Amino acid sequence: MEMINAIGRRKTAVARVYLTKGEGKITVNGRDYREYFPQVHVQHNVTDPFATVGIEAAYNLKVNVKGGGFKGQAEAVRLGISRALVKLDAEFKPALKAKKYLTRDSRAVERKKFGRPKARKRFQFSKR
Repeated sequence: MEMINAIGRRKTAVARVYLTKGEGKITVNGRDYREYFPQVHVQHNVTDPFATVGIEAAYNLKVNVKGGGFKGQAEAVRLGISRALVKLDAEFKPALKAKKYLTRDSRAVERKKFGRPKARKRFQFSKR
């Protein structure tokens, strides 16, 4: 098995995931994922696809991620990992799909409209 790559996106974050055979090392932008994502609940986003299919320490991951905030980046990494696992073995697809890890969350910030302070907010109305 050579390298399997996949792309995950969320909001403005884009993650490129490279999956290789190994001992379960996950590096994000050249650093360990625990160091890159210090919050424990965000670390679970990264490791959940492996726990779902039951192969925690069988593959190494190299992830390049840019754009967005830490939560959007973690969810982009999760989608990329899930897509790479499905490329690796199609048997993993039902379990990952049941947890909605293969769905691209398309919600993004709405653009600001002219003549308004924000996208939908209006300036205060004054009758007199």
